[in-house]
Amino acid sequence: MKHRSCFAGALFAAAVVAAPAHAKVIDQGDAGFTVAHTAQVAASPDDVWAMLRMPQKWWSKEHSWSGDAANFWLDSQAGGCFCEKLPDAGSGMGSVQHARILFAKPNQLLRLSGALGPLQGEALTGTLTIQIKEMPTGSAIRFDYVVGGYMRFKIADIAPTVDAVIGEQLAGLANALGGALAVERGNDRDDEAKPDAEDGESARGPGLDAAVADLVREAPKD
Repeated sequence: MKHRSCFAGALFAAAVVAAPAHAKVIDQGDAGFTVAHTAQVAASPDDVWAMLRMPQKWWSKEHSWSGDAANFWLDSQAGGCFCEKLPDAGSGMGSVQHARILFAKPNQLLRLSGALGPLQGEALTGTLTIQIKEMPTGSAIRFDYVVGGYMRFKIADIAPTVDAVIGEQLAGLANALGGALAVERGNDRDDEAKPDAEDGESARGPGLDAAVADLVREAPKD
């Protein structure tokens, strides 16, 4: 219980130090919340997908149980694990499942199910959808994390904190791919757009193009 409390404290501290660029708690209610982050990188969708599959190179060690990002691994097939090894401290090797893979479409979409960090100890479902879109200068990446269920945290307190932590992971991914590009922002008309459906056609929203339209625009042509 003490370890859970310390880890929760570390997550709350992240809200103070993290400064995600394009982010928003886009929905919040009694049952849960949704946060979204977008970045643009000068890397192809192939390269983004390859890096996504290596969380040990971009997921923050500050949001690990072992304190070492080298212990992360991800099996990017449906049913696969985003997991972490817990080194043997004298009583045997341990492990943690951060999330499991629900949907994997190379170079386009990765969806994981898992209540991250201290949320793991609550009766929650967390769904992280990572979308990739090819752009003239590289790729646009969007993280949407939807959390719902019963928790002992106050949603008004935990939602902006989780927002900061998810933003930190996208920043780590962008940095591992050479750094995020500066992009123009439109107005916030599409901030609440829903991510793509698995078949590429969403009955609830206009799809990936609209989902990232407010945050990523084509670079101006010379």
